[in-house]
Amino acid sequence: MATKQGSCFIYNVNVVLEQEVLKGGVWIVGNTIQAVVPASDEKHWMEKADVVQNGNGGWLLPGFIDMHVHGGFGGDFMNADSDSYDRITKFHASSGTTAMLATSMTAPKESIEAVLAATAAYREGDMPYAALIGVHLEGPFISAKWPGAQNPAHIREPQLEWIKAWQEQYPGLIRQLTLAPETSGATDAISWMSENGIIATAGHTDAVYSEIIAAADAGLSQAVHTYNAMRGLHHREPGTLGAVLTDDRIHAEIIADGHHVHPAAIRLLLAAKPADKVILITDAIEAAGMADGDYELGGQAVCVKDGVARLREGNALAGSSLTMIGAFRFMLEHSGLSAVEISRMASGNAAKQLGIYERTGSIAEGKQADLVLTDAAFSVLRTWVQGRSVFEA
Repeated sequence: MATKQGSCFIYNVNVVLEQEVLKGGVWIVGNTIQAVVPASDEKHWMEKADVVQNGNGGWLLPGFIDMHVHGGFGGDFMNADSDSYDRITKFHASSGTTAMLATSMTAPKESIEAVLAATAAYREGDMPYAALIGVHLEGPFISAKWPGAQNPAHIREPQLEWIKAWQEQYPGLIRQLTLAPETSGATDAISWMSENGIIATAGHTDAVYSEIIAAADAGLSQAVHTYNAMRGLHHREPGTLGAVLTDDRIHAEIIADGHHVHPAAIRLLLAAKPADKVILITDAIEAAGMADGDYELGGQAVCVKDGVARLREGNALAGSSLTMIGAFRFMLEHSGLSAVEISRMASGNAAKQLGIYERTGSIAEGKQADLVLTDAAFSVLRTWVQGRSVFEA
């Protein structure tokens, strides 16, 4: 394990760089990648390091960045307590996630503010597992026509004054906010957010094509869980989906688990969107990493059967039990893309969208040592966050 004083050399791996795979290793000093080393030079660097890690011919990937995750291993961000946050970040670190946004649900204002307060407090601590880099507010400013697994009782029209007050109290904490762009007040909120460092995202929306284009003109730059909980594509009214597929200003999140979106629809998305505009997410809930059974999401009863989560009332899909390494493997099997291309969708694209690519999201000299080591079949063996080993199988 690398420390601020020590060094670690990970060798005998397929290093997934931004544009290629290099057989060799990575030298870490403290929390920083100091060198990416070809196999021919490994012996020299092994002699320099305090700790060496034999990758045994596996893969070394940039740590995954999950922009849309509600929970995991029995923890829910809406619980707004450090125990839940530890459970979530520890579990997802074991699946290769090194950074995430604590994602809320449509809920009463005071419940959302509790999440903001708890996340801000958690970030002031050591964050021993995956890093919480901010909050993603999913709702409550969504469409009652497309609630999905959100609680309709708490849906509100966009309240820009709330957003301004939250930003003033917790500067920079809210990194992403999902709303329905067609609702009253949404355009003003989108414009303000785009000018103040918050990613304005379309989701749970009944917007027609022209409304999404107008929202993109105002600064909208992302769509949550593309295909799900949004107006679909029609050849005479392309709808929300048509705008997402065709407007390259909009990044498209995708849940690659085979339940939320058919593999053919994922391939359609990949054919339509530039590769740097697709972002893998989990939308994971507290049931991720747990057995089938009864759970909650945003105060609503959820039943998980065969790993698929649905609301007990109405049977709507209710988030997922997906992990980022699971999404990575699914894409390898069904998308036709290479590990390098999928890595960008699991790490680099989110880092660029969040404005943190200069320090994380790829393996390069001078960047944080946010890394995940897998075996040849892409099962996670070890995860490092800023050079600290936070998981070992």
